[in-house]
Amino acid sequence: MLLEDLPHWFVVLTAVTLGLNIGSFLNVVIYRLPLGMSLAHPGSQCPACDTPIPFYNNIPVLSWILLRGRASCCDVSISPRYPLIELIGGLMAWAIIVARIEPHAETLYLGEATLLFCLYLALGLGLVAAAAIDFEHMILPDSLTWGGAALGFFSSPFRPELDPPMDIVGALVGYFGIWLPFIWAHTKLRGFPGMGLGDAKLMALAGAWFGPWGVLFTLYAGAMQGTVFAGISWLTRGKLEEPTAVREQREELLQAISEATGQEKVDLQKELDDDPLGRPPEESPARIAFGPFLALALIELMLFYEVVDAWLSSHLYF
Repeated sequence: MLLEDLPHWFVVLTAVTLGLNIGSFLNVVIYRLPLGMSLAHPGSQCPACDTPIPFYNNIPVLSWILLRGRASCCDVSISPRYPLIELIGGLMAWAIIVARIEPHAETLYLGEATLLFCLYLALGLGLVAAAAIDFEHMILPDSLTWGGAALGFFSSPFRPELDPPMDIVGALVGYFGIWLPFIWAHTKLRGFPGMGLGDAKLMALAGAWFGPWGVLFTLYAGAMQGTVFAGISWLTRGKLEEPTAVREQREELLQAISEATGQEKVDLQKELDDDPLGRPPEESPARIAFGPFLALALIELMLFYEVVDAWLSSHLYF
C-alpha cells in the first residue's frame, strides 16, 4: 500500500495525535533529565506537591485549558511551557508530514513513510528537548546529543539525505570543527572554552544526519539566529541574562565549598574552576546558550532539506 492510498485527514490526524502525546512526555524529559531523575518512575506527578496526575488531567493541551492553568491537587500555577511543548510536538508532526513525507506520497510505501516519519519526529522532538534544557540549564545532555548522533548513524541507510560513510565524515567534521578552534584553542589562548563541549556533540549529531555541508549550514544559520536574539536582548534589557537554574547551581556549589574542608574543598574548587559556568556572568557578559539556536537551525534543515539542498546545488556545487 502506498501512502497516497490513505486519506489525507487520517494521516495528519494520526501524526498530530502522536506528536501531541510525545510532546507531553517531552515535558517529563525536559524537567527530569537535567536533574538526573528517572524518566520512567515515578509516573507523572505534580512538581509542587508530588501528587500523581490522573490520566484525565494529563491530556495534552486540553487538560491545561480545562484546569485554567492550575493544578487540580494543590491549585498551584502550571507553567504555560507545558502546553506549549505539547503544541510544538503536534506542530512538528504536522510539519514533517507536510514538508518531508507527503511530497513523496506517490512513491512511498506505507511502511517506508512510517519509518521516515518516526525518524524525523524523533530527531525533531529530541532537538526541542535539548534546546529547552540548554536554554534553562545551559547543558546539553549526552543522551540527547550522542543518542541523536547514534540514531543518525543507524538510520542513514534508510534516509535520502546521505549514504555511509558520509554520516561518519559529517560527525567528525561537526565535532572537531567546534572542539578544535572554540574549545581547545580558545582554552589555550584565553584560559576558558569559547563554546561548551555539548555544542560540539550537537554538531556531531548534525553531521551524522546531514553530512559535512549540513554541519556548515547548521553552524551558520544557528550563529545568525543567535546573533539576532542576542542583539534584541541587548536592546531591550541591556544585557544577556543568565538562566536562574545556572545561578542557583553555582551558588549551591560555592556554599558547599565554603562549608567543606581538606581534600573535599580542593576537589569542589577544582570542579568549579573546570566548569565554564562556574565563572560569574560579570566575568563573561556575552555568555549565551548556543544550543537552542543550533537545534533550531537543525530543525529548519530537517524540514526544508530538499529546498536547501537544491539551492546549494545550483549555487555552490560545480
